[in-house]
Amino acid sequence: MPTHPPPNTMDVPQAPAGWLGRLRDDALLWARGRSWLWRAPLLLYVAYAGFRHVADTEYRSIFSGITFGVHELGHLVFAFFGPFLSFAGGSIAQLLLPIAAGALLLRHRDYFGMAVTGGWLSMSLAEMAVYMADAREQALVLLGFGPDPEHDWYYLLSALGLLEHDTALADLTRLLALVILVVTLTAGVWLCRVMAQARGTA
Repeated sequence: MPTHPPPNTMDVPQAPAGWLGRLRDDALLWARGRSWLWRAPLLLYVAYAGFRHVADTEYRSIFSGITFGVHELGHLVFAFFGPFLSFAGGSIAQLLLPIAAGALLLRHRDYFGMAVTGGWLSMSLAEMAVYMADAREQALVLLGFGPDPEHDWYYLLSALGLLEHDTALADLTRLLALVILVVTLTAGVWLCRVMAQARGTA
């Protein structure tokens, strides 16, 4: 007697068991029927800007202005929690915002949007690495609310007894930025490929 596969099992390639597999399957279903035409150029820009941020300490993108504004706002928010968190608040805020945006997009099942926010997080880390590496040298022109702003990472690393490791910590942060960028771009390319293939077979 002939047998037939259960419904839908031929539509979704099997993924590893667990939450990662379920996430992959859901992203695959979400991508089908959506347009890659406008998403691909956006992903190309994120890739270009992301790799430039990692490789060039002086590069600035459209994300830089947002990151700077959030950084300064973070200082104001965390000012109520003592000097250490006040200095750390800018860097905390500039990392928390893209993470929070990614979490919100995950809740709404916008997997491509998550890839973009992953790129933003990578750029934010790369810019933070530039600031960290300058802790001892203090060659950067600092901007802030006061007439003579203090260097966040000079204060933080001095308080932690890690000032002499500023460039090493910056290199590790830049490496993390690169890893996050590659992972999220890979996910974005995969989603665009699924969208294009689904349109081609529709």
